[in-house]
Amino acid sequence: MKLLKPVLGAALLAPVPALAASGPFFSLHNTNFVVTLGFIVFLGVVIYYKVPGLLGGMLDKRAAAIRAELEEARLLREEAQKVLADYERKSREVKAQAEEIVSAAKRDAEAAAEQAKADLQVAIARRVKAAEDQIASAEAGALREVKDRAVTVAVAAAAEVLTNQMGADRKAALIDDAIDEVSRRLH
Repeated sequence: MKLLKPVLGAALLAPVPALAASGPFFSLHNTNFVVTLGFIVFLGVVIYYKVPGLLGGMLDKRAAAIRAELEEARLLREEAQKVLADYERKSREVKAQAEEIVSAAKRDAEAAAEQAKADLQVAIARRVKAAEDQIASAEAGALREVKDRAVTVAVAAAAEVLTNQMGADRKAALIDDAIDEVSRRLH
């Protein structure tokens, strides 16, 4: 509106095209006068119906709408930045948790390996002990067999010697005594 008034004043004060026409200027036969008169009437109608104010109001409303959209865009941008920062923070937290899980898994794996080594050593020691016990048992069994065989051979030899040197009654009594003695010592 402020810009429209100086433009109108300049147009009214300087009818330069009107001076180029031939004949009297203020005549209805002069086209320049008719055009100038029509323009002035048009401007009068526009001003009478307050079209510049309406246009200014529409432009102000549009400017206010654009300002509101810009403000909304700024708010959305800020919200998007906050969401982005939140996601980046969560991403860092998840990455830290993943690293912690991996390190915990490595620690657990190392502990499991150490436990497996210890269990293996215990199992080996237990098997060695079982083998030593079996060897000792076999040795004891072999010694027992050797003693039993020696006793059997000794008894047989004693029986043969006695049979050759003694009489039948005495032999039978000595054999019975020897068998009783062997039975007592073996059991």
